Amino acid sequence: MNLLKTLAAVSSMTMLSRVTGLLRESLFARAFGASAYTDAFLIAFRIPNLLRRLFAEGAFSQAFVPILSEYKNQHGEAETRALADHVATVLVWSTLLTSLVGIIAAPVLILWIMGRPDDTPQAFDAAVVMTRWMFPYIACMSFVALAGGILNTWRQFKIPAFTPVLLNISFILASLVLVNYLEQPIYAMAAAVCVGGLLQVGIQIPALKKIGMLPRISMNPLRALRDPGVMRMLRKMGPAVFAVSAAQISLLINTGIASRLDEGSVSALSYADRLMEFPTAMLGVALGTVLLPSLSKASVDEDHAEYSALLNWGLRLTFLLALPAAVGLATLAEPMIATLFHYGKFTVAAITTSSEPLVAYSVGLIGIILVKTLAPAFYARQDVRTPVRIAVGVLVFTQLMNVVFVPVFAVAGLALSIGLGACLNAGFLYTGLRRRGIYVPQPGWIGFFLKLAIAVSVMGLLSWYCAGQLDWAAMRATPWLRAGALFAIVAASGAAYFAVLFALGFRLGDFKRRGK
Repeated sequence: MNLLKTLAAVSSMTMLSRVTGLLRESLFARAFGASAYTDAFLIAFRIPNLLRRLFAEGAFSQAFVPILSEYKNQHGEAETRALADHVATVLVWSTLLTSLVGIIAAPVLILWIMGRPDDTPQAFDAAVVMTRWMFPYIACMSFVALAGGILNTWRQFKIPAFTPVLLNISFILASLVLVNYLEQPIYAMAAAVCVGGLLQVGIQIPALKKIGMLPRISMNPLRALRDPGVMRMLRKMGPAVFAVSAAQISLLINTGIASRLDEGSVSALSYADRLMEFPTAMLGVALGTVLLPSLSKASVDEDHAEYSALLNWGLRLTFLLALPAAVGLATLAEPMIATLFHYGKFTVAAITTSSEPLVAYSVGLIGIILVKTLAPAFYARQDVRTPVRIAVGVLVFTQLMNVVFVPVFAVAGLALSIGLGACLNAGFLYTGLRRRGIYVPQPGWIGFFLKLAIAVSVMGLLSWYCAGQLDWAAMRATPWLRAGALFAIVAASGAAYFAVLFALGFRLGDFKRRGK
Protein backbone atom coordinates (compact mmCIF):
# COMPACT_ATOMS: atom_id res chain seq x y z
CA MET A 1 0.00 0.00 0.00
CA ASN A 2 1.38 3.40 -1.04
CA LEU A 3 1.11 5.40 2.19
CA LEU A 4 1.65 8.79 0.51
CA LYS A 5 -1.14 8.06 -1.99
CA THR A 6 -3.39 6.83 0.82
CA LEU A 7 -2.59 9.90 2.90
CA ALA A 8 -3.44 12.11 -0.07
CA ALA A 9 -6.79 10.35 -0.48
CA VAL A 10 -7.66 10.62 3.22
CA SER A 11 -6.52 14.24 3.31
CA SER A 12 -8.68 15.01 0.26
CA MET A 13 -11.76 13.61 2.01
CA THR A 14 -10.76 15.45 5.17
CA MET A 15 -10.29 18.66 3.20
CA LEU A 16 -13.81 18.28 1.82
CA SER A 17 -15.01 17.85 5.37
CA ARG A 18 -13.16 20.95 6.53
CA VAL A 19 -14.24 23.06 3.55
CA THR A 20 -17.88 22.21 4.20
CA GLY A 21 -17.15 22.82 7.87
CA LEU A 22 -15.91 26.30 7.10
CA LEU A 23 -18.99 26.94 4.98
CA ARG A 24 -21.12 25.72 7.86
CA GLU A 25 -19.35 28.07 10.29
CA SER A 26 -19.63 30.97 7.85
CA LEU A 27 -23.39 30.47 7.50
CA PHE A 28 -23.69 30.02 11.27
CA ALA A 29 -21.82 33.29 11.84
CA ARG A 30 -23.96 35.07 9.27
CA ALA A 31 -27.20 33.85 10.83
CA PHE A 32 -26.32 34.25 14.51
CA GLY A 33 -23.12 36.29 14.84
CA ALA A 34 -21.44 36.05 18.25
CA SER A 35 -24.12 36.34 20.92
CA ALA A 36 -25.45 34.77 24.10
CA TYR A 37 -27.51 32.31 22.05
CA THR A 38 -24.57 31.15 19.95
CA ASP A 39 -22.63 30.69 23.18
CA ALA A 40 -25.58 28.66 24.54
CA PHE A 41 -25.57 26.33 21.52
CA LEU A 42 -21.79 25.86 21.60
CA ILE A 43 -21.87 25.10 25.33
CA ALA A 44 -24.75 22.65 24.84
CA PHE A 45 -22.88 20.94 22.00
CA ARG A 46 -19.71 20.69 24.07
CA ILE A 47 -21.33 18.25 26.52
CA PRO A 48 -22.22 15.47 24.03
CA ASN A 49 -18.92 16.20 22.30
CA LEU A 50 -17.11 15.46 25.56
CA LEU A 51 -18.77 12.07 25.76
CA ARG A 52 -18.37 11.47 22.02
CA ARG A 53 -14.62 11.80 22.39
CA LEU A 54 -14.71 9.65 25.51
CA PHE A 55 -16.77 6.81 24.00
CA ALA A 56 -15.75 7.25 20.39
CA GLU A 57 -12.76 9.09 18.93
CA GLY A 58 -10.63 9.17 22.05
CA ALA A 59 -10.25 6.30 24.50
CA PHE A 60 -12.28 3.79 22.51
CA SER A 61 -10.41 4.15 19.21
CA GLN A 62 -7.03 4.11 20.92
CA ALA A 63 -7.81 0.79 22.59
CA PHE A 64 -9.94 -0.88 19.90
CA VAL A 65 -7.90 -0.50 16.68
CA PRO A 66 -4.65 -2.19 17.89
CA ILE A 67 -6.59 -5.12 19.41
CA LEU A 68 -8.75 -5.49 16.29
CA SER A 69 -5.59 -5.42 14.15
CA GLU A 70 -4.10 -8.16 16.33
CA TYR A 71 -7.22 -10.31 15.93
CA LYS A 72 -7.26 -9.73 12.16
CA ASN A 73 -3.60 -10.70 11.75
CA GLN A 74 -3.36 -13.55 14.27
CA HIS A 75 -6.87 -14.97 14.84
CA GLY A 76 -9.47 -16.29 12.47
CA GLU A 77 -12.32 -14.45 10.77
CA ALA A 78 -14.91 -15.88 13.16
CA GLU A 79 -13.14 -14.57 16.28
CA THR A 80 -12.61 -11.17 14.68
CA ARG A 81 -16.29 -10.88 13.78
CA ALA A 82 -17.31 -11.98 17.28
CA LEU A 83 -15.06 -9.32 18.81
CA ALA A 84 -16.65 -6.61 16.63
CA ASP A 85 -20.16 -7.81 17.55
CA HIS A 86 -19.47 -7.84 21.27
CA VAL A 87 -17.69 -4.48 21.28
CA ALA A 88 -20.54 -2.91 19.31
CA THR A 89 -23.10 -4.31 21.75
CA VAL A 90 -21.33 -2.94 24.82
CA LEU A 91 -20.64 0.42 23.19
CA VAL A 92 -24.17 1.06 21.90
CA TRP A 93 -25.95 0.06 25.11
CA SER A 94 -23.58 2.07 27.33
CA THR A 95 -23.99 5.21 25.21
CA LEU A 96 -27.79 4.88 25.12
CA LEU A 97 -27.86 4.64 28.92
CA THR A 98 -25.54 7.63 29.21
CA SER A 99 -27.79 9.62 26.87
CA LEU A 100 -30.81 8.92 29.05
CA VAL A 101 -28.97 10.11 32.17
CA GLY A 102 -27.73 13.20 30.33
CA ILE A 103 -31.21 14.18 29.18
CA ILE A 104 -32.47 14.04 32.76
CA ALA A 105 -29.46 15.89 34.23
CA ALA A 106 -29.15 18.57 31.52
CA PRO A 107 -30.17 21.56 33.74
CA VAL A 108 -27.53 20.67 36.35
CA LEU A 109 -24.82 20.22 33.71
CA ILE A 110 -25.56 23.58 32.07
CA LEU A 111 -25.71 25.34 35.43
CA TRP A 112 -22.31 23.91 36.31
CA ILE A 113 -20.69 25.05 33.06
CA MET A 114 -22.18 28.47 32.30
CA GLY A 115 -24.08 29.43 35.42
CA ARG A 116 -27.39 31.24 35.10
CA PRO A 117 -26.74 34.61 33.38
CA ASP A 118 -28.83 37.42 34.86
CA ASP A 119 -29.04 39.45 31.65
CA THR A 120 -30.04 36.60 29.31
CA PRO A 121 -31.87 33.86 31.29
CA GLN A 122 -33.51 32.71 28.05
CA ALA A 123 -30.06 31.62 26.80
CA PHE A 124 -29.75 29.28 29.79
CA ASP A 125 -33.13 27.70 29.04
CA ALA A 126 -32.18 27.31 25.37
CA ALA A 127 -28.92 25.59 26.34
CA VAL A 128 -30.83 23.07 28.47
CA VAL A 129 -33.29 22.28 25.65
CA MET A 130 -30.52 21.88 23.06
CA THR A 131 -28.44 19.67 25.38
CA ARG A 132 -31.40 17.31 25.73
CA TRP A 133 -31.93 17.21 21.98
CA MET A 134 -28.28 16.50 21.23
CA PHE A 135 -27.38 13.93 23.89
CA PRO A 136 -28.36 10.87 21.73
CA TYR A 137 -25.75 12.11 19.24
CA ILE A 138 -23.10 10.27 21.27
CA ALA A 139 -24.72 6.88 20.53
CA CYS A 140 -24.61 7.62 16.80
CA MET A 141 -21.02 8.79 16.91
CA SER A 142 -19.87 5.86 19.01
CA PHE A 143 -21.13 3.49 16.31
CA VAL A 144 -19.44 5.68 13.69
CA ALA A 145 -16.14 5.41 15.59
CA LEU A 146 -16.51 1.64 15.81
CA ALA A 147 -17.23 1.45 12.08
CA GLY A 148 -14.29 3.75 11.33
CA GLY A 149 -11.93 1.58 13.37
CA ILE A 150 -13.04 -1.54 11.48
CA LEU A 151 -12.85 0.10 8.06
CA ASN A 152 -9.42 1.65 8.74
CA THR A 153 -8.08 -1.73 9.90
CA TRP A 154 -9.27 -3.16 6.57
CA ARG A 155 -7.48 -0.21 4.86
CA GLN A 156 -10.82 1.33 3.81
CA PHE A 157 -10.01 4.93 4.75
CA LYS A 158 -12.23 7.01 2.46
CA ILE A 159 -15.68 6.47 3.99
CA PRO A 160 -14.59 7.28 7.58
CA ALA A 161 -12.79 10.39 6.29
CA PHE A 162 -15.84 11.51 4.28
CA THR A 163 -18.39 10.87 7.05
CA PRO A 164 -18.09 14.27 8.83
CA VAL A 165 -19.18 15.97 5.60
CA LEU A 166 -22.71 14.74 6.28
CA LEU A 167 -22.90 16.58 9.60
CA ASN A 168 -21.69 19.74 7.89
CA ILE A 169 -24.32 19.39 5.15
CA SER A 170 -26.97 18.99 7.83
CA PHE A 171 -25.75 22.21 9.49
CA ILE A 172 -25.68 24.07 6.18
CA LEU A 173 -29.26 23.11 5.27
CA ALA A 174 -30.47 24.00 8.76
CA SER A 175 -28.75 27.41 8.57
CA LEU A 176 -30.29 28.16 5.19
CA VAL A 177 -33.76 26.62 5.50
CA LEU A 178 -34.85 25.31 8.91
CA VAL A 179 -33.76 28.47 10.72
CA ASN A 180 -36.60 30.35 9.00
CA TYR A 181 -39.33 28.11 10.40
CA LEU A 182 -38.54 27.99 14.12
CA GLU A 183 -39.66 30.47 16.76
CA GLN A 184 -36.21 30.16 18.35
CA PRO A 185 -33.85 29.96 15.31
CA ILE A 186 -30.85 28.58 17.23
CA TYR A 187 -32.79 25.33 17.78
CA ALA A 188 -32.23 24.59 14.09
CA MET A 189 -28.59 23.88 14.89
CA ALA A 190 -29.47 21.32 17.56
CA ALA A 191 -31.82 19.59 15.12
CA ALA A 192 -28.99 19.55 12.55
CA VAL A 193 -26.75 17.69 15.01
CA CYS A 194 -29.37 14.95 15.49
CA VAL A 195 -29.97 14.53 11.75
CA GLY A 196 -26.24 14.64 11.00
CA GLY A 197 -25.55 11.87 13.51
CA LEU A 198 -28.13 9.57 11.87
CA LEU A 199 -26.74 10.30 8.41
CA GLN A 200 -23.22 9.41 9.54
CA VAL A 201 -24.44 6.08 10.89
CA GLY A 202 -26.30 5.37 7.66
CA ILE A 203 -23.28 5.78 5.37
CA GLN A 204 -21.19 3.30 7.39
CA ILE A 205 -23.59 0.38 7.07
CA PRO A 206 -23.09 -0.41 3.32
CA ALA A 207 -19.30 -0.08 3.69
CA LEU A 208 -19.27 -2.54 6.60
CA LYS A 209 -21.52 -4.96 4.73
CA LYS A 210 -19.15 -4.84 1.75
CA ILE A 211 -16.25 -6.20 3.81
CA GLY A 212 -18.51 -8.59 5.76
CA MET A 213 -17.98 -6.83 9.09
CA LEU A 214 -21.33 -5.21 9.92
CA PRO A 215 -21.64 -5.70 13.70
CA ARG A 216 -24.70 -7.43 15.14
CA ILE A 217 -26.04 -5.71 18.25
CA SER A 218 -27.14 -8.20 20.93
CA MET A 219 -29.93 -7.61 23.44
CA ASN A 220 -27.66 -9.07 26.14
CA PRO A 221 -24.78 -6.64 26.80
CA LEU A 222 -23.65 -8.62 29.87
CA ARG A 223 -22.82 -11.61 27.71
CA ALA A 224 -20.86 -9.42 25.32
CA LEU A 225 -19.05 -7.90 28.28
CA ARG A 226 -17.61 -11.33 29.21
CA ASP A 227 -15.72 -11.59 25.90
CA PRO A 228 -11.95 -11.68 26.72
CA GLY A 229 -11.20 -9.28 23.85
CA VAL A 230 -13.78 -6.81 25.16
CA MET A 231 -12.31 -7.06 28.66
CA ARG A 232 -8.83 -6.40 27.28
CA MET A 233 -10.13 -3.38 25.39
CA LEU A 234 -11.85 -2.01 28.49
CA ARG A 235 -8.67 -2.41 30.52
CA LYS A 236 -6.78 -0.50 27.82
CA MET A 237 -9.52 2.11 27.77
CA GLY A 238 -9.27 2.73 31.51
CA PRO A 239 -6.20 4.98 31.45
CA ALA A 240 -7.30 6.58 28.17
CA VAL A 241 -10.74 7.36 29.61
CA PHE A 242 -8.99 9.16 32.43
CA ALA A 243 -6.87 11.18 29.99
CA VAL A 244 -9.73 11.99 27.63
CA SER A 245 -11.95 12.90 30.58
CA ALA A 246 -9.25 15.21 31.89
CA ALA A 247 -8.84 16.76 28.43
CA GLN A 248 -12.55 17.32 27.99
CA ILE A 249 -12.98 18.64 31.51
CA SER A 250 -10.16 21.05 30.72
CA LEU A 251 -12.04 22.04 27.55
CA LEU A 252 -15.22 22.60 29.57
CA ILE A 253 -13.26 24.70 32.07
CA ASN A 254 -11.92 26.76 29.15
CA THR A 255 -15.48 27.15 27.86
CA GLY A 256 -16.61 28.24 31.30
CA ILE A 257 -13.78 30.76 31.50
CA ALA A 258 -14.63 32.12 28.04
CA SER A 259 -18.32 32.38 28.95
CA ARG A 260 -17.37 34.67 31.82
CA LEU A 261 -15.33 36.99 29.58
CA ASP A 262 -16.91 39.45 27.15
CA GLU A 263 -20.10 38.33 25.43
CA GLY A 264 -19.31 36.28 22.32
CA SER A 265 -15.95 35.02 23.62
CA VAL A 266 -17.06 31.38 23.42
CA SER A 267 -18.11 31.93 19.82
CA ALA A 268 -14.84 33.72 18.98
CA LEU A 269 -12.85 30.80 20.37
CA SER A 270 -15.02 28.39 18.38
CA TYR A 271 -14.48 30.25 15.09
CA ALA A 272 -10.71 30.28 15.67
CA ASP A 273 -10.83 26.63 16.67
CA ARG A 274 -12.58 25.76 13.41
CA LEU A 275 -9.77 27.29 11.35
CA MET A 276 -7.09 25.70 13.53
CA GLU A 277 -8.73 22.30 13.03
CA PHE A 278 -8.39 22.61 9.25
CA PRO A 279 -4.64 21.79 9.11
CA THR A 280 -4.91 19.66 12.25
CA ALA A 281 -7.42 17.32 10.63
CA MET A 282 -5.94 17.37 7.12
CA LEU A 283 -2.50 16.43 8.40
CA GLY A 284 -2.55 15.30 12.04
CA VAL A 285 -5.76 13.27 12.05
CA ALA A 286 -5.15 11.92 8.53
CA LEU A 287 -1.59 10.87 9.37
CA GLY A 288 -2.66 9.22 12.61
CA THR A 289 -5.44 7.38 10.78
CA VAL A 290 -3.09 6.07 8.08
CA LEU A 291 -0.20 5.26 10.43
CA LEU A 292 -2.02 3.44 13.24
CA PRO A 293 -2.96 0.24 11.33
CA SER A 294 0.50 0.02 9.72
CA LEU A 295 2.28 0.67 13.02
CA SER A 296 0.05 -1.89 14.74
CA LYS A 297 0.95 -4.53 12.14
CA ALA A 298 4.66 -3.73 12.42
CA SER A 299 4.37 -4.05 16.20
CA VAL A 300 2.55 -7.40 15.99
CA ASP A 301 5.19 -8.64 13.50
CA GLU A 302 7.98 -7.29 15.76
CA ASP A 303 9.45 -5.50 12.74
CA HIS A 304 11.28 -2.72 14.61
CA ALA A 305 13.00 -1.30 11.52
CA GLU A 306 9.69 -0.90 9.68
CA TYR A 307 8.08 0.61 12.78
CA SER A 308 10.79 3.25 13.14
CA ALA A 309 10.85 4.00 9.40
CA LEU A 310 7.06 4.55 9.36
CA LEU A 311 7.30 6.98 12.24
CA ASN A 312 10.23 8.82 10.66
CA TRP A 313 8.18 9.25 7.46
CA GLY A 314 5.23 10.59 9.44
CA LEU A 315 7.31 13.09 11.39
CA ARG A 316 8.99 14.50 8.28
CA LEU A 317 5.64 15.02 6.59
CA THR A 318 4.32 16.66 9.74
CA PHE A 319 7.07 19.27 9.84
CA LEU A 320 6.98 19.75 6.06
CA LEU A 321 3.28 20.71 6.07
CA ALA A 322 2.53 21.88 9.61
CA LEU A 323 5.16 24.63 9.78
CA PRO A 324 3.83 26.60 6.76
CA ALA A 325 0.27 26.06 8.02
CA ALA A 326 1.19 27.62 11.37
CA VAL A 327 2.85 30.61 9.72
CA GLY A 328 -0.13 31.01 7.40
CA LEU A 329 -2.60 31.06 10.30
CA ALA A 330 -0.53 33.68 12.10
CA THR A 331 0.01 36.04 9.16
CA LEU A 332 -3.44 35.64 7.60
CA ALA A 333 -5.60 35.36 10.72
CA GLU A 334 -7.58 38.57 10.19
CA PRO A 335 -8.01 38.09 6.41
CA MET A 336 -9.30 34.54 6.92
CA ILE A 337 -11.72 35.45 9.72
CA ALA A 338 -13.03 38.43 7.71
CA THR A 339 -13.39 36.48 4.46
CA LEU A 340 -15.12 33.48 6.00
CA PHE A 341 -17.31 35.00 8.71
CA HIS A 342 -17.72 38.77 8.24
CA TYR A 343 -21.30 38.70 6.98
CA GLY A 344 -24.77 39.30 8.42
CA LYS A 345 -24.57 39.74 12.18
CA PHE A 346 -20.81 39.15 12.38
CA THR A 347 -19.31 42.55 13.24
CA VAL A 348 -15.94 44.22 12.69
CA ALA A 349 -15.23 43.88 16.41
CA ALA A 350 -15.85 40.13 16.13
CA ILE A 351 -13.11 39.91 13.47
CA THR A 352 -10.53 41.14 15.97
CA THR A 353 -11.95 39.05 18.81
CA SER A 354 -11.79 35.88 16.71
CA SER A 355 -8.46 36.52 14.95
CA GLU A 356 -6.54 36.97 18.22
CA PRO A 357 -7.11 33.38 19.47
CA LEU A 358 -6.33 32.13 15.95
CA VAL A 359 -2.90 33.79 16.08
CA ALA A 360 -2.42 32.28 19.53
CA TYR A 361 -3.34 28.83 18.25
CA SER A 362 -0.74 29.13 15.48
CA VAL A 363 2.03 29.31 18.10
CA GLY A 364 1.30 25.75 19.17
CA LEU A 365 -0.09 24.27 15.96
CA ILE A 366 3.01 22.17 15.30
CA GLY A 367 2.67 20.66 18.78
CA ILE A 368 -1.05 19.93 18.29
CA ILE A 369 -0.32 18.05 15.06
CA LEU A 370 2.79 16.28 16.39
CA VAL A 371 0.77 14.80 19.25
CA LYS A 372 -1.59 13.21 16.72
CA THR A 373 1.41 11.70 14.93
CA LEU A 374 3.40 10.58 17.99
CA ALA A 375 0.62 9.21 20.19
CA PRO A 376 -0.35 6.43 17.72
CA ALA A 377 3.23 5.14 18.05
CA PHE A 378 2.34 4.17 21.62
CA TYR A 379 -1.22 3.02 20.89
CA ALA A 380 0.04 0.68 18.16
CA ARG A 381 2.08 -1.11 20.82
CA GLN A 382 -1.04 -1.23 23.04
CA ASP A 383 0.70 1.17 25.42
CA VAL A 384 -2.01 3.62 26.43
CA ARG A 385 -0.65 4.46 29.87
CA THR A 386 2.42 6.42 28.76
CA PRO A 387 0.62 9.02 26.58
CA VAL A 388 -2.11 9.19 29.22
CA ARG A 389 0.28 10.06 32.02
CA ILE A 390 1.90 12.69 29.83
CA ALA A 391 -1.45 14.15 28.73
CA VAL A 392 -2.80 14.46 32.26
CA GLY A 393 0.32 16.22 33.51
CA VAL A 394 0.27 18.59 30.54
CA LEU A 395 -3.42 19.37 31.08
CA VAL A 396 -2.74 20.44 34.64
CA PHE A 397 0.07 22.65 33.38
CA THR A 398 -2.26 24.06 30.69
CA GLN A 399 -4.76 25.20 33.30
CA LEU A 400 -1.95 26.82 35.29
CA MET A 401 -0.95 28.72 32.15
CA ASN A 402 -4.54 29.94 31.85
CA VAL A 403 -4.12 31.65 35.21
CA VAL A 404 -1.22 33.61 33.73
CA PHE A 405 -2.36 34.21 30.14
CA VAL A 406 -6.12 34.84 30.37
CA PRO A 407 -5.87 38.04 32.49
CA VAL A 408 -3.36 39.40 29.94
CA PHE A 409 -4.67 38.13 26.59
CA ALA A 410 -8.35 37.40 27.43
CA VAL A 411 -9.82 34.68 25.18
CA ALA A 412 -6.57 34.44 23.17
CA GLY A 413 -4.86 33.33 26.38
CA LEU A 414 -6.94 30.15 26.36
CA ALA A 415 -5.78 29.29 22.84
CA LEU A 416 -2.16 30.10 23.72
CA SER A 417 -2.27 27.78 26.74
CA ILE A 418 -3.68 24.95 24.64
CA GLY A 419 -1.03 25.35 21.95
CA LEU A 420 1.92 25.56 24.33
CA GLY A 421 0.56 22.62 26.30
CA ALA A 422 0.43 20.57 23.09
CA CYS A 423 4.07 21.42 22.32
CA LEU A 424 5.05 20.22 25.79
CA ASN A 425 3.00 17.05 25.26
CA ALA A 426 4.73 16.36 21.94
CA GLY A 427 8.13 16.90 23.52
CA PHE A 428 7.46 14.34 26.25
CA LEU A 429 6.06 11.81 23.76
CA TYR A 430 9.12 12.14 21.54
CA THR A 431 11.48 11.80 24.51
CA GLY A 432 9.64 8.66 25.64
CA LEU A 433 9.97 7.06 22.21
CA ARG A 434 13.66 7.84 22.00
CA ARG A 435 14.53 6.66 25.52
CA ARG A 436 12.83 3.31 24.96
CA GLY A 437 14.50 2.82 21.60
CA ILE A 438 11.10 2.58 19.92
CA TYR A 439 12.05 5.27 17.43
CA VAL A 440 15.50 5.78 15.93
CA PRO A 441 15.68 8.92 13.71
CA GLN A 442 17.10 8.41 10.27
CA PRO A 443 20.01 10.67 9.14
CA GLY A 444 19.52 14.12 7.62
CA TRP A 445 17.25 15.89 10.11
CA ILE A 446 19.50 18.94 10.65
CA GLY A 447 19.71 19.73 6.93
CA PHE A 448 15.98 19.06 6.62
CA PHE A 449 15.18 21.65 9.30
CA LEU A 450 17.53 24.26 7.85
CA LYS A 451 15.87 24.02 4.43
CA LEU A 452 12.41 24.21 6.00
CA ALA A 453 13.41 27.32 7.96
CA ILE A 454 14.52 29.12 4.79
CA ALA A 455 11.38 28.19 2.85
CA VAL A 456 8.94 29.02 5.62
CA SER A 457 10.63 32.40 6.23
CA VAL A 458 10.20 33.38 2.58
CA MET A 459 6.58 32.24 2.67
CA GLY A 460 5.82 34.07 5.92
CA LEU A 461 7.28 37.38 4.76
CA LEU A 462 5.33 37.22 1.50
CA SER A 463 1.97 36.44 3.13
CA TRP A 464 2.49 39.05 5.89
CA TYR A 465 3.35 41.78 3.37
CA CYS A 466 0.44 40.98 1.03
CA ALA A 467 -2.10 40.76 3.87
CA GLY A 468 -1.13 44.21 5.10
CA GLN A 469 -1.91 45.87 1.78
CA LEU A 470 -5.71 45.45 2.05
CA ASP A 471 -8.45 46.60 4.41
CA TRP A 472 -10.20 43.25 4.87
CA ALA A 473 -13.15 44.54 6.89
CA ALA A 474 -13.86 47.31 4.39
CA MET A 475 -14.05 44.71 1.60
CA ARG A 476 -17.27 43.33 3.04
CA ALA A 477 -19.17 45.04 0.22
CA THR A 478 -17.18 43.02 -2.34
CA PRO A 479 -17.08 39.50 -0.84
CA TRP A 480 -15.96 37.74 -4.01
CA LEU A 481 -13.10 40.17 -4.48
CA ARG A 482 -12.09 39.65 -0.86
CA ALA A 483 -12.22 35.86 -1.25
CA GLY A 484 -10.24 36.07 -4.49
CA ALA A 485 -7.57 38.21 -2.85
CA LEU A 486 -7.21 35.77 0.04
CA PHE A 487 -7.01 32.81 -2.34
CA ALA A 488 -4.35 34.58 -4.42
CA ILE A 489 -2.22 35.31 -1.34
CA VAL A 490 -2.53 31.74 -0.06
CA ALA A 491 -1.70 30.33 -3.51
CA ALA A 492 1.29 32.66 -3.99
CA SER A 493 2.61 31.93 -0.51
CA GLY A 494 2.25 28.17 -0.96
CA ALA A 495 3.90 28.33 -4.38
CA ALA A 496 6.79 30.33 -2.94
CA TYR A 497 7.26 27.81 -0.12
CA PHE A 498 7.40 24.77 -2.38
CA ALA A 499 9.47 26.59 -5.02
CA VAL A 500 12.14 27.35 -2.42
CA LEU A 501 12.05 23.74 -1.20
CA PHE A 502 12.41 22.50 -4.77
CA ALA A 503 15.37 24.83 -5.32
CA LEU A 504 16.92 23.43 -2.13
CA GLY A 505 16.65 19.86 -3.40
CA PHE A 506 13.29 18.58 -2.11
CA ARG A 507 11.48 16.12 -4.40
CA LEU A 508 8.07 14.45 -4.06
CA GLY A 509 9.67 11.03 -4.50
CA ASP A 510 11.63 11.56 -1.28
CA PHE A 511 8.38 11.22 0.70
CA LYS A 512 6.93 8.14 -0.96
CA ARG A 513 6.51 5.25 1.43
CA ARG A 514 4.93 1.82 1.18
CA GLY A 515 3.19 0.18 4.12
CA LYS A 516 3.05 -3.58 4.59
